[in-house]
Parts: sequence; structure tokens; C-alpha cells
Amino acid sequence: MDRIPILKMGHYLLVTIQVDLYDRLALNLENDLISMVSKTEAKGVLIDISAVSIVDSFMGRILGNIASMSRIMDAETVVVGMQPAVAITLVELGLTLQGVHTALNVERGMELLQNMIGLHSSPEDEEEAPDDRNE
Repeated sequence: MDRIPILKMGHYLLVTIQVDLYDRLALNLENDLISMVSKTEAKGVLIDISAVSIVDSFMGRILGNIASMSRIMDAETVVVGMQPAVAITLVELGLTLQGVHTALNVERGMELLQNMIGLHSSPEDEEEAPDDRNE
């Protein structure tokens, strides 16, 4: 059975959809992603749909469901990489994707998640090395 990989990056889950979703694959993604949010206690979910060229009302509903269930489980959802044709189709279908935040690319999406959640991936507390030149 096909599955979309879900990667854990710190407090976040990253999903890169590289194929057009058919109904069973979309349902599997929804179930797997919500299970991973619960298991990892993720604070954010980033879904990259840059390779998706076809969207229908079912996929739009799945994205909305993922966002709603994630929010109930204390995680925010950001969808990135939406192609113009996909955005146009979603608007024409009347889907507003309630609760789904969007960004142009993965980098901006991760920044948005960090700002929404208040967690910043900063380097470990770096102490300055003592300056031995004056000794």
C-alpha cells in the first residue's frame, strides 16, 4: 500500500507530496499524519504540495481536515508550494481551506510555523571562547 513519507524535524513534521493524490492515498496521509502528530507531539505540520498539479474538492477537504485535527492536537499546519492552477481550482471549487496557513516555499513556511508557535531553532547556547592573545 502506498504511503507518503512524513519526516520529523525537531518540533515539526514535514510532508512532501511528490505525486497527485488519489482518494485512498489522501486518506492514508490524513490518518498517518494525525497519528504522527499524536506520537511525536509535534507543534507544527508543513505540507509541501509543489509537485501537485491536480486538486479536487476531496483533496481540499483532506487538507482542511488535517489542519483542524492538528489544531485540536496543539499543532499548526502550513501548506507550501501551491501552484497557481491549484489555487485557481480551489477558489473555483469554493474551498477556503479553513485553518490552513499558506506560504510560497518551504523556507517561508518554516519561518511562519516558527513565528506562530514561538519556537525558534537556535543553535545551542554558544559561549565565546576565551581570548588567549593577551595572556
